[in-house]
Amino acid sequence: MKDLRRFLRHRLAALGAGIIVLLIAGALFAPYLAPESPIRQDYGAILQPPSADHPFGTDFLGRDVLSRVIYGARASIEAGLISVGLAMAIGIPVGLISGYFGGFWDEAVIMRITDALMAFPSLILALAIAAALGPSFTNAMIAIGISLVPSFIRLTRGQVLAVRGMEYVQAGRAAGAGHLRQMTRHILPNILSPLLVQATLGMAAAVIAEASLSYLGLGTQPPNPSWGFDLRAAQGYLNVAPWLAYWPGAAIFVTVLSFNLVGDGLRDLLDPRLRPEP
Repeated sequence: MKDLRRFLRHRLAALGAGIIVLLIAGALFAPYLAPESPIRQDYGAILQPPSADHPFGTDFLGRDVLSRVIYGARASIEAGLISVGLAMAIGIPVGLISGYFGGFWDEAVIMRITDALMAFPSLILALAIAAALGPSFTNAMIAIGISLVPSFIRLTRGQVLAVRGMEYVQAGRAAGAGHLRQMTRHILPNILSPLLVQATLGMAAAVIAEASLSYLGLGTQPPNPSWGFDLRAAQGYLNVAPWLAYWPGAAIFVTVLSFNLVGDGLRDLLDPRLRPEP
């Protein structure tokens, strides 16, 4: 409770967390919150500006933009959770093993592969993988997850190297603890804080990556709603219907900003160097 109160005193982080909760609730309860189906076309209401019937206006097929923005949160939140989960499931064990055992496989194999992957910007790497796998939302999530793996490997390895010489790890070794127990009971729980912060920031990166891949036609496929795809569709109507770009663009901005604010708040909360003196 004390840590929660400290987090809530970080006003921007608390604001970001509140927005994320609302986004998740909106994604879960989209069928009850959206005015109508996001794929229902009304050719009598094409490119209508915001009004009482359509608060965010309608698109070039007469679809309600508000409904598409609400349902689009599902793709972004799902992409963030699954992609970051995949990256953590691969990156943390590999980094843990690499940092704990060291030696040839650590320095000459795992880290060299990681360095090669990190030589590419994560979005470019995700784009290349998604293009190779083919356009679909599932492939986009896999591509984004793989592009985030190197950062988790490097961070986990660095944290393991920093703590594996600590007294409590040596005491566990002296007590006869095996390698698996050492890694899972003595090392991993003590390096989770920076990994949680990285996961939060990775969610922000995943939201941008999903929107970018959908914008390029490699992510969510029409007619399913996606903020990135809706931005692409709005590109040809900026002069006559600018509201088509306002709302999905604002949704991406607010979501990414919220995850970054939460990440900053978690860093301040979990980093012992930033904690106030008792």
